[in-house]
Amino acid sequence: MTETHDPTPREAFELLLAGNHRFVAGAPEHPNQDAVRRTETAPSQQPFAVLFGCSDSRLAAEIIFDRGLGDLFVVRTAGHVTSAEVLGSIEYGVELLDCPLVVVLGHDSCGAVGAACAALDEGLAPAGYIRDVVERVTPHVLAARTAGRTQPEEILAEHVSRTVDMLLDRSRILAEKVAAGRTAVVGLCYRLTDGSAQVVAARGLEAEVTTGS
Repeated sequence: MTETHDPTPREAFELLLAGNHRFVAGAPEHPNQDAVRRTETAPSQQPFAVLFGCSDSRLAAEIIFDRGLGDLFVVRTAGHVTSAEVLGSIEYGVELLDCPLVVVLGHDSCGAVGAACAALDEGLAPAGYIRDVVERVTPHVLAARTAGRTQPEEILAEHVSRTVDMLLDRSRILAEKVAAGRTAVVGLCYRLTDGSAQVVAARGLEAEVTTGS
């Protein structure tokens, strides 16, 4: 990163979005991916964002946001479902690493969301611990449908938005950081076909945040 000061939540958000715009345009700069950066970050890390996203192999954070070593503190689970370990990891990023931005990143054609819909519609419960993932997504699918949001993109947006709220509800550390203006939490939905990240929720950013890429 070339910034000479610690970014504000909005600056961190704009920095992340700028990288996605470059990726969508097919003009990535691949910043902070050389030997110099490797040496710089070896003693310590100062990422500008915590990225909590789905484990999907097509959702590689440093690629789709055109960033490099030491830029993003990444936490990933299938369907971006939360747990104590996830919350602890996010709190580590905002409390100990002082990240000014937390991003919840979902994507279309998410297997976990699709499995939750299938479980509700057809009674198809997956085996093993996959079932636990699906059961954590299911309440958000139900909430979307109850509100009349039945299209796949609407259900995904609901899942991402409710995950944002869940993080703030369950983490006192994160909620206090947002209330103090030191951290923002943003929910993004990623489109696999064109690579764009669309804003569906924002807590702690000014009202003029624009959606889309």
